[in-house]
Amino acid sequence: MLTVALSKGRICHEATPLLARAGIDLDEDPAGSRRLCITTSLEDVRVLVLRAQDVPTFVEHGAADLGITGKDVLLEHRGAGLYEPLDLGVARCRLVLASRPDAKSVRSRPRVATKYVETTRRFFAGKGVQAEIIRLYGSMEIAPAVGLADCVVDLVETGATLAANGLVVREEIAAISARLIVNKAAMKLSHRRISSLVERIGRAVARDDGGWS
Repeated sequence: MLTVALSKGRICHEATPLLARAGIDLDEDPAGSRRLCITTSLEDVRVLVLRAQDVPTFVEHGAADLGITGKDVLLEHRGAGLYEPLDLGVARCRLVLASRPDAKSVRSRPRVATKYVETTRRFFAGKGVQAEIIRLYGSMEIAPAVGLADCVVDLVETGATLAANGLVVREEIAAISARLIVNKAAMKLSHRRISSLVERIGRAVARDDGGWS
C-alpha cells in the first residue's frame, strides 16, 4: 500500500481533480468528509488529508510515501529525506516582502512579521542583513500599520489584501505552487511502484497545462 499525504484547503481542492486525471479518484470528497485516511480507485494507494505543514514531516519520517504540499512549506521545512520530482502547477501564488509605500529602504536590523521564520532569515542573510523576525500566524498585513513590524513576508495571490491594508510588494522571494514530494527511503524500497505513480501524475500535469513546469 502506498500512502500519499495531501494538504488540506486550496491545495486539496486544486490537486484532487489533477489526481483524478491521473486515474487516482478519491472514494470520498475530503471537503465533506471527517475521515483523514481516504481510499482511492487504486487498490494499493490511499490518501491522508493533513495540515500543509505536517505533510513533509509525515513523508520525511516514512508515515507517508509521497506527499503534496506547497513550495512555501518545503522552503520552511528543508527536509533532508525528501525528493521533489514534480511541480504540479496548481495553487500558484508568490512569497513576497511587502511594506508601506512610504517605508524607507531596508535598515540595518528591520523588524519583519511572518510565519515563514527560517525562509525569511535566509532571505535577509543572503543580503547581509540581520533581521529581527516576529513570528505571526495570521493577520500579517496589519503589523506595519500598528508599528509591530517594518515589513512582512507572506504569500500573495493577487495582492488585493496587501493593497487593502496599505502595503506594496517590495520584492518577490519565491514563486510558490503545489509540489509532489517522495520519501527517499521509500523510493529505494518501492522504486517501481512509486516511479510509476510519479509518472502517472506527471502525465496528468503535462496534459493539464501543456507541459508547464
